[in-house]
Amino acid sequence: MTPTAPGPRLWAVVGATGTGKSDLALDLAESLRSRGNAAEIVNADAMQLYRGMDIGTAKLSAEERRHIPHHLFDVLEVTEEAAVAGYQPAARAAVQDIHARGGDAILVGGSGLYVSSVIFDFRFPPRDVAVRAALETELDDLGAGELFERLRQQDPVTAARIDPRNGRRIVRALEVLAQGGVTHGAALPDEPALWLPQTRILGMHTPREVLVERLDRRVERMWRDGMLDEVARLREAGIEGGATASRAIGYAQALAQLRGDVSEQQAVAETQALTRRYARRQVSWFKRYPGIEWLEHPVDVLALTA
Repeated sequence: MTPTAPGPRLWAVVGATGTGKSDLALDLAESLRSRGNAAEIVNADAMQLYRGMDIGTAKLSAEERRHIPHHLFDVLEVTEEAAVAGYQPAARAAVQDIHARGGDAILVGGSGLYVSSVIFDFRFPPRDVAVRAALETELDDLGAGELFERLRQQDPVTAARIDPRNGRRIVRALEVLAQGGVTHGAALPDEPALWLPQTRILGMHTPREVLVERLDRRVERMWRDGMLDEVARLREAGIEGGATASRAIGYAQALAQLRGDVSEQQAVAETQALTRRYARRQVSWFKRYPGIEWLEHPVDVLALTA
């Protein structure tokens, strides 16, 4: 979706994990800033919201951010719950603040629902604390499998888009259905309208066979770079009590290794398999975006910003 009127823009750099989104966002920001546009970056990766979750999320260090302002990184403790309904207003406020300073905002990340909540006119169903608490009790007692089967019977379309092991997402979908609502599905509206007309969506693409190899090597590198030590520190900070952080890919497996439930080889292999599956889901999600411009490395950033 190429902007049609002057004024600050919202760029969205999206795609599967491992496709080079962060590098493109930095290159884009540098190119814009070299022309006097005070561009800044806004995070749309749910797990990069957490302080201390660095190695397993491939979070850029302060030194790697090229002195470009970054927003919504390291804003949650691992004991807190990341929720897209809370993220949306915070991210939109960050975008509006950047625009007020005269710069373009660059939203970057692969968490599809988080990205969608910012760039599209995305409204969330209400919450019911009592219903949710009852469902969470059932989740603890019965497990995700039984609740997923219930969801599949009530709303097969939404069930097809949710990981059957993601108890948190299953509970949320059932909570909405229990109120007589229609789940946002972990799905886009049929014809999503943009929140801001000045929006341009760039999708990073890497051939499947190349991406699989890259992701497998990345997971191995995570363990070499100290993933287990990072998770041990987060364990002391209470990550095992966090509803969201403790279930993150890589972190759940490292916790299992620390508890002695699995070997390192098993933890790495499971993380690789889950990362590959997650990347497939990300590609499927972003393919539905209308007007997305798919790019492969190397990207001519000067041409993009001309």
